[in-house]
Amino acid sequence: MTNLVYHVPVMLQECMEGLNIHPDGTYVDVTFGGGGHSREILKQLGPNGRLIAFDQDPDALENAIDDPRFILVHHNFKFLKNNLRLLGIKSVDGILGDLGVSSHQFDAAERGFSTRFDASLDMRMDQVSDLDAKQILNTYSEEDLHRIFGMYGEIQNAKSLAKAIVTARLTKEFDTISGLKETIQKLVPRGKEHKYHAQLFQALRIEVNQELEALQEFLLQTIAVLKPEGRLVIMSYHSLEDRLVKNFMQKGKFRGDVEKDFFGHEIKPFHVISRKAISASPEEIEQNNRARSAKLRVAEKIEQEA
Repeated sequence: MTNLVYHVPVMLQECMEGLNIHPDGTYVDVTFGGGGHSREILKQLGPNGRLIAFDQDPDALENAIDDPRFILVHHNFKFLKNNLRLLGIKSVDGILGDLGVSSHQFDAAERGFSTRFDASLDMRMDQVSDLDAKQILNTYSEEDLHRIFGMYGEIQNAKSLAKAIVTARLTKEFDTISGLKETIQKLVPRGKEHKYHAQLFQALRIEVNQELEALQEFLLQTIAVLKPEGRLVIMSYHSLEDRLVKNFMQKGKFRGDVEKDFFGHEIKPFHVISRKAISASPEEIEQNNRARSAKLRVAEKIEQEA
């Protein structure tokens, strides 16, 4: 495998500007993938700089960079703080996260992420995990399926879809992508098949990998891990993730209002650098379709008064 086809890094220059890299700093890339962003960070680091990367996908380990300044941790980014502590690192100058599924994962048919291929209903980013899409479709209650399809996939007929799946599995368990598509074809709006299947796969993938829970756990840890004036740079690809990132950067929490002290001053850990989400240029979108839905947000850790 070559990293050149693994994943084309989205908004590479914008991410580097957001990180505001200091040559002697310590940085974290929590979504290593093909290493495109990591390689660019290393180019901007001096001999005393350090880069710690995280990825739970075993395929990503094949792209590890041979550089004494680089360490690749084979873990989900929700274990950020503990792994940095194990490495003797108390705080860092910047954290980059490129959320979602890599091009490689979509293109590896056997992984079950893409609607383009017929394969087993898998969708696990961490191949050691017990929960896959097949298990969700065959064991989750109609109520839970309705919730997942509606919340994570924003599917309009989520209730009918859940009912159809629970009814169909009484006679035959779900096993393959083609079998799932065949079962639900009467519920798919004509002319919008691709979008509908993409929404369904997104919902299943988020549940399989507990993506939103992991994202929230990770974001909360960045408060403790980042140095004052350290940068948090996060790129997301759907509204559920972007909403969590936006609220966290603005308020230091995922819902509700900003907390205030006794005197009415806002208590929040970050200063938002990018008031609006940064989008890819038309030129980049033309060259890399994955950049089309990307939203980049940047925040800086505030130095708390003693």
